[in-house]
Amino acid sequence: MFRVLVVGAGLTGSLCAALLRKEITAPLYLALWDKAGDIGGRMTTANSPHNPRCTADLGAQYITCTPHYAKKHQNFYEELLAHGILEPLTSPIKGMEVKEGESNFVAPHGVSSIIKYYLKESGAEVFLRQCVTQINLRDNKWEVSEDTGSTQQFDLVILTMPAPQILGLQGDIVNLISERQRQQLASVSYSSRYALGLFYEAGMKIDVPWAGQYITSNPCIRFISIDSKKRNTGYKLSCQQSRPDDSSSQPFPGVWRGWIHSLQLRWLRCLCPECRGSFKELYLVSVFLFSTVTLRFLFSQSYY
Repeated sequence: MFRVLVVGAGLTGSLCAALLRKEITAPLYLALWDKAGDIGGRMTTANSPHNPRCTADLGAQYITCTPHYAKKHQNFYEELLAHGILEPLTSPIKGMEVKEGESNFVAPHGVSSIIKYYLKESGAEVFLRQCVTQINLRDNKWEVSEDTGSTQQFDLVILTMPAPQILGLQGDIVNLISERQRQQLASVSYSSRYALGLFYEAGMKIDVPWAGQYITSNPCIRFISIDSKKRNTGYKLSCQQSRPDDSSSQPFPGVWRGWIHSLQLRWLRCLCPECRGSFKELYLVSVFLFSTVTLRFLFSQSYY
């Protein structure tokens, strides 16, 4: 049986796996590894710890299709629309740039449903928290080592993780990457994005005319959204839990970079050293009221 490993459980990895399943007619074992604890990558959707049906997109918020890609990727869009994975974005996004010929789509079940769809189509066996450290050539097979020390062999290995992770791999792969390829990978630049998802009780309604809003007047907060409204699901996916009476002192469940934490709203003032004390009260009150909300933070530097 032909053994293939795809490293990275984001959009690129999941779609690549699905295409391989369609193209390879020989008996195929397809595995997909990711070092994270969940699939999605830049298209992550977090679940509330109290109600798994209550979700918030922590990655991509909606999909913009340009005329060029509407033609080039027509089959992909038609397939996702036909299966209800994507729907036209009809909820208003304040501050969104609307360009002629572009179409915007939203994933009603969360943006990670796109990755889940392609993974199901691929039939790949998915392994999470599998961190690749070395790739060596052994008897015309690729021997892939994990950080735990265990190894497996594959006929084909496809890497879809970020460039710095590829450059950090050890083994024979170091000599297989040409100097020009190494320079190209090293030249890829990244800027940090941080997302915070807050979950509140079912039935809470926010009397605002938009489902999402770009914020240009704050050096740290860039985007905020009411996810249930953005995805046209109403409030039926909101969580069944009580709201704290005092947001300045009572903790509440939230999702920070894919992990569930007990957060206090006042901590938002300390998230960015450059922005400390710069948050306006309008943002804090709005954040506290949202039933399912995602904030995206843009930092001028990387903070870890």
